[in-house]
Amino acid sequence: MASPSPLFLLLILLFSILPSPTSPSSINDTPSTYIVSVHPDAVKPSIFPTHSHWYQSSLSSLLSPSPPLLIHTYTGAAFHGFSVKLSPTQALLLRAQPHVLSLLPDRLRRLHTTRSPHFLGLGTSTDSAGLLKDSDFGSDLVVAVLDTGISPDRQSFHVRDLPPVPTKWKGSCVNTPDFPSSSCNRKLVGAKFFCAGYEATNEFRSPRDSDGHGTHTASIAAGRYVYPASTLGYARGLAAGMAPKARLAVYKVCWTAGCYDSDILAAFDAAVADGVDVISLSVGGVVVPYYLDAIAIGAFGAMDRGIFVSASAGNGGPGALTVTNVAPWVTTVGAGTLDRDFPADVKLGNGKVIPGMSVYSGPGLAPGKTYPLVYAGTQAGDGYSSSLCLEGSLDPKFVAGKIVMCDRGTTAVGATSGEEIRRYISSAKPNSPPPTATIVFKGTRLGVKPAPVVASFSARGPNPESPEILKPDLVAPGLNILAAWPDKVSPSGIPSDHRTTEFNILSGTSMACPHVSGLAALLKAAHPEWSPAAIKSAFMTTAYTVDNRGETMLDESDFGSGHVHPQKAMDPGLVYDLTTFDYVDFLCNSNYTEQNIKVVTRKNADCSGARRAGHSGNLNYPSMAVVFQQYGIKQKMSTHFIRTVTNVGDGESVYSARVVAPAGMAATVKPEKLVFRRVGQKLNFLVRVQTRVAKLAPGGSVMKSGFIVWSDGKHNVTSPIVVTLQQPL
Repeated sequence: MASPSPLFLLLILLFSILPSPTSPSSINDTPSTYIVSVHPDAVKPSIFPTHSHWYQSSLSSLLSPSPPLLIHTYTGAAFHGFSVKLSPTQALLLRAQPHVLSLLPDRLRRLHTTRSPHFLGLGTSTDSAGLLKDSDFGSDLVVAVLDTGISPDRQSFHVRDLPPVPTKWKGSCVNTPDFPSSSCNRKLVGAKFFCAGYEATNEFRSPRDSDGHGTHTASIAAGRYVYPASTLGYARGLAAGMAPKARLAVYKVCWTAGCYDSDILAAFDAAVADGVDVISLSVGGVVVPYYLDAIAIGAFGAMDRGIFVSASAGNGGPGALTVTNVAPWVTTVGAGTLDRDFPADVKLGNGKVIPGMSVYSGPGLAPGKTYPLVYAGTQAGDGYSSSLCLEGSLDPKFVAGKIVMCDRGTTAVGATSGEEIRRYISSAKPNSPPPTATIVFKGTRLGVKPAPVVASFSARGPNPESPEILKPDLVAPGLNILAAWPDKVSPSGIPSDHRTTEFNILSGTSMACPHVSGLAALLKAAHPEWSPAAIKSAFMTTAYTVDNRGETMLDESDFGSGHVHPQKAMDPGLVYDLTTFDYVDFLCNSNYTEQNIKVVTRKNADCSGARRAGHSGNLNYPSMAVVFQQYGIKQKMSTHFIRTVTNVGDGESVYSARVVAPAGMAATVKPEKLVFRRVGQKLNFLVRVQTRVAKLAPGGSVMKSGFIVWSDGKHNVTSPIVVTLQQPL
């Protein structure tokens, strides 16, 4: 979900956060939902008119006490099979049937929840050159958003000046009482909902958004120009998505309890069949092997049809190994900051000034006056609820006329500053003046330095499933992002908050992901012949790694290849391209069994040749990463990366290599020059990295990075080289 970093907050309005309900775990023989993968070469018997009839027949023998019923039948566009609720005993019986390839447990996912077009250099609708003009603002492309639905009546989704819907579009708009099919138009070309995995009872059984997250992400990807735009008086200006004329297809898969894999996979299947060009998914969960990961499986099916898939990296930062959605055929997006914030200073009675942020829109506090300061968690009653200032948890007599410090609230300060405020409150002695404070709200500030900075909540690498694949791939704006908001959802999301707003400000990798989704639509419109891997490569090799002060942003495990630079991505010079069969070889070299590979790819794999050819780090990826395990007495270690680049720049060009080795290591490239004679030509090179054993404590590790740049004087094609040394326990 859209998620802030650890914060302490100060309330001058009542603000509460309601916890999401959790699903009970299965015990004994309690039925659970399974996603059933059917052998891709299994042929439906002719006696059954549809696959649904065939699948239901295969369940008829599972009497316990009656046959289970199908939840979803997947069309085969992205996945071949069905989902069904089974007891563990029934699951074992079904698994033994010859046409069944595997059973995946249905998992619950969570949401990972402007100035960004200007910050990214996209300009406005009047630009006469650049990516927006060359892509016609994404007009012929369809961006699929798998989220909480959409509020179609927002200004960001108006149809003015849009040409007819592209003829390739095969999708539709469902018709429900609160979402008539007329809600779809030349902007919103499709809308469907999937709740069979999670049977929603208190929400719109339609694509309508009762949360706000989906409306927000959809408008970031493809919202129209809206002026003036602001939320509660903050972030005033021109609002626009990345691809303002791209069409939107919305697939509602997330509900109050979260987002179930069986519904997500059904949405992937529908989106591919409908003919979308880009899929945006701001949802994630725990990292599991790809053959158990419904998002990885659905994304592979989409990629196999030429569809670009971007997903949020997660909000588990700043700790290591927290990144999610790590499959190499997915573009994984972390969150960075903009050069805009909303400062609010907390002035304590002892003279200390604590900087914070706020979008509070009420009347300001009296200048020069301080107010009693209390911590909500110290009042009598349920200390946990009151510490969060949950609705109804505060005693009016305790808080009236005071500034209340909560663990969540209206003005946000960092965790360290929050502890300082709490110490100030607790240090008061009985006969000394009580603690006091005031808050000075400063509105919107532009030109903030440093920017961008990787947001503290943005999930970090290394990649827990495939260490040889650097994740996240890149970062995009994800902190304090202004975007469209439903009129029936308050900006705080609290039932007692009856305010409405056309736009709202949220933070999270959920907001970063649709930036890249919309930009991918622009690149695909400008270069329709590019594959999803080529588009990803263009983003990664042109990304930048320095902020507006000229200093490097943290390291590659935080930002991957860097911060997206869309104008440069339009003309990258060279790209690292990949085919479906390259990913099959990668899975072979990752020691996946041929059956597990078939679950992911729906293809028969012969891994003998792939494993002889190299290692998983030789996937033709735009970044290079290796993990050395320091076993035994070997003092030197080495590896190599084989890469192939495709010329998408000038027909005749010569690229020279510059290699900067990770500190204390050696790195070479052969050949040192690549001579291209035509567009589309492919040339190979090899990078070799050598290092000595490092002195590390048992279980310790160290990561070092360098890079290689191929340049023809016009283009700079940059790939990070990341080496991790690990000392076993």
